[in-house]
Amino acid sequence: MSKENRLTHLAIIMDGNGRWAKKQGLIRTRGHDKGSEVVRAVTEYCTTHSTIKTLTLYAFSTENWKRPKYEVDFLMKLLEKGLKKELETYHKFGVKFETVGNLEGFSKNLQKTINEIKKETAHYTNLTQILALNYGSREEIAKAASRLAERNEPITEESLGEELNTPYTDIDLMIRTSGEQRLSNFLLWQLSYSELFYTDTLWPDFTPSELDTIIENFINRNRRFGGL
Repeated sequence: MSKENRLTHLAIIMDGNGRWAKKQGLIRTRGHDKGSEVVRAVTEYCTTHSTIKTLTLYAFSTENWKRPKYEVDFLMKLLEKGLKKELETYHKFGVKFETVGNLEGFSKNLQKTINEIKKETAHYTNLTQILALNYGSREEIAKAASRLAERNEPITEESLGEELNTPYTDIDLMIRTSGEQRLSNFLLWQLSYSELFYTDTLWPDFTPSELDTIIENFINRNRRFGGL
């Protein structure tokens, strides 16, 4: 494997839960239930991969508040319940849990759960799992620039990158499920030179086996980073 094709940071837009549920004749929330099981499977896969150190998952965008209230309420409950359940997985596989996004939009109880799990897993180094929650990349970049301006610091590529809320590590590979081929305001800065892979598979049907195939494709791509 060449240095350029070393997969260290993997990002995934988990799309298709609602469509999966519709195909099964179920309500949309059942798709989110099934999708949460896939998160666990993919996270466990990444803990055993030889090079992956960071897994960033787009869990809830700033635009997702526009969805029906019953679905948003369900997602909030699922997130809190799921995080408490996943704590066992984090401990078992040495996963550090982090988030990016504005947590102030969530309930106090959910914020407390998130912060407690961050503290409990802060010492782990096998894998860092980052959930993008109430996250929008344009907002992240704009706020970072504003903070630099308020401190009268020069706004450069380096300073702006370091000021972002997300860890300043470029993403090597970004996957989006469900056949949609857009970024949806996800990590626009960090994806500048990432390899992008779109699959028609709906997120609840996505498997570690398919992920393994995508990673093999990534390894064999010719990454030029603007060169020849």
